[in-house]
Amino acid sequence: MKIAVIQATTQISKNKLLFQATQQAAGASNEVINFGVFENEPVLSYVQVAILIGLLLNMQAVDYVVTGCSSGNGMTIACNTLPNVTCGYLPTPSDAYLFGRINHGNCASLPLGLNFGWAGELTLQFTLEKLFAGPMNIGYPQEAANRKVHDTQMLQKIKQLSQTTMPTIIAGLSADFMKPISQKQDVFDYIFANGSNAQLMTYLKKVVL
Repeated sequence: MKIAVIQATTQISKNKLLFQATQQAAGASNEVINFGVFENEPVLSYVQVAILIGLLLNMQAVDYVVTGCSSGNGMTIACNTLPNVTCGYLPTPSDAYLFGRINHGNCASLPLGLNFGWAGELTLQFTLEKLFAGPMNIGYPQEAANRKVHDTQMLQKIKQLSQTTMPTIIAGLSADFMKPISQKQDVFDYIFANGSNAQLMTYLKKVVL
């Protein structure tokens, strides 16, 4: 599994910790790619980072994204407005474990500022460990697993029916909003090198993002 790490500019100071904790939790069998956001890059709000997450996942360049903002909630909401992105808000290890087993998600948002006090790095590490602990999307609890899986599949179907496409979204956004997004060159280099959604790739190259 390819796992991207990317967080809002407001939490640049937590990037190294988030990346290392994700690497440790995901294990050697998974590849973790760190996209920052880093110092000396354009300032990106959580909404703009969510667009990048949507592109990474819709291009099928990565399988999973670990992200966050100050509270974790804003990033969760922003990501869930996008097609083919199911993002969970994971403030605790138990939330992470249940999301990983039940909700067929592909994005995890963590609170990187709110309540991130003494030993906050331990909560972050334990939360990510529970997210990647064992097989995902198997349902929980065991006696209700089949029902949980079915419910999640129906929710994914509803999401597909109710949402539009990434090209439609990008076309409707202002140039000022998209400019700093397009300057996140490492994300676009990775997308063009590793993405497999030919239709979306053609669109992105056409609009010269």
